[in-house]
Amino acid sequence: MAERTLIIIKPDAVQRRLMGRILSRFEDKGLKIVAAKLMHISEALARQHYAVHEGKPFFEGVVRYLSSSPVLVMVLEADGVIGMARKLMGKTFGNEAE
Repeated sequence: MAERTLIIIKPDAVQRRLMGRILSRFEDKGLKIVAAKLMHISEALARQHYAVHEGKPFFEGVVRYLSSSPVLVMVLEADGVIGMARKLMGKTFGNEAE
């Protein structure tokens, strides 16, 4: 059964014009992009998205960063998409990606 997962291409990747390369990596692995929107995330939405980390030392910085400039938000769909996306992007750190 097909799964769906949310992907946020963060401000630095958008500013460095890496969106096309990132999208190609997903498509090359057979992942279907079912929705995508370039948007500026508000501080309130960033706080909500990272609420599980509230009170941790990095929380305020990550909220400021995510709401600092536009991001590309998208939904990917495929069988096993969650695991594949984590493998492609790295669980938390992009430099751990394959």
